[in-house]
Amino acid sequence: MTEFVQTCVKNKIGFITLDRPKALNSLSLDMVRALTAALLDWRRDAEVRAVVIRSSSERAFCAGGDIRFFYDAGRATPQGGSALLEDFFTEEYALNHLIHFYPKPYIAVMDGIVMGGGMGVAQGGAANRMRIVTERTKMAMPEVNIGLFPDVGGGYFLSRAPGQLGAYLGVTGDIIGAADAIYAGLADVFVPASELPALFALLESSAAPNLSEAIRAFSEPFRAQADPARSLLASEHAAIDRHFGHHDVRAIAASLQQDASEFAQKTLATMNKRSPLMMCVTLSQLRRSASISVADCLRMERTMVRRSFENGEVLEGIRSVVIDKDNAPNWSPATLDEVTVEMVNRFFEPAWPAHAHPLRDLA
Repeated sequence: MTEFVQTCVKNKIGFITLDRPKALNSLSLDMVRALTAALLDWRRDAEVRAVVIRSSSERAFCAGGDIRFFYDAGRATPQGGSALLEDFFTEEYALNHLIHFYPKPYIAVMDGIVMGGGMGVAQGGAANRMRIVTERTKMAMPEVNIGLFPDVGGGYFLSRAPGQLGAYLGVTGDIIGAADAIYAGLADVFVPASELPALFALLESSAAPNLSEAIRAFSEPFRAQADPARSLLASEHAAIDRHFGHHDVRAIAASLQQDASEFAQKTLATMNKRSPLMMCVTLSQLRRSASISVADCLRMERTMVRRSFENGEVLEGIRSVVIDKDNAPNWSPATLDEVTVEMVNRFFEPAWPAHAHPLRDLA
């Protein structure tokens, strides 16, 4: 398909392999287009009964979008506007929608780093999906660390995690492993990385009519190795619900401040490093997303990402993490107390008339 996206069909299963290891499979516009083209072709092909997406590298399934490209394109014109940047997010979100409603079984092997845009291509396919994690899985929606928000449908799948787990994951951007991912409803089964070749061999040869059942049966002997009941999120679920159930981020931070537990203080320390504005935007996004459709979530996020590059917080975040690597962003505002309701609401104000929205045709 492209230099970084390889496809083949075996045993009537379409295999997609992300193959950009030096960039941890960060998604470029060409990669988004290649993924979309393959899925559209296979959707109509009676000789393809399912899709498997995986990585050629043990380090990462997909680390997200190509944020260096975001930085370069966002700085190219006033207020962060760029035709290529606009195309990237419009086409990426359309791909997320395509995956979510894909009519054939969709199996994502989330071995290694799976963050941001990687979550977007793994969390869809609600009716037929199978999301596999390994002991190498490092999962997160860490956008608040670069002055952005959990996009690619993050508002939809995080807001539907049990209790306030999605709010915790979105506002803090914390990284979780396999057991936590299963507990939060962001993964389905655990398979040790050493057993992936055997799993792929099974998929390439099995005549089982229900691939999800076959994968579950394959994973059953390893279930105790990533027991969700013993995950960190399980042990701290009550505390997360108590703290992150508050109506705004200032109240969450105040609640954590009053809790002397190691978990609460570590969480507060993490939040103190994030963009105050984008934590507030994220919480508002997740609250709004809880009651709307996938398509409406993606349309809202498309508006939000336009506002994000106009605002410029994301460019400062990327500068600090990827460009200068000083990890010392100059967030604006610098504190939660300086964030106003008007600042947050700006991210949700329409950027286009409804009839001209880039994702107006999503059903």
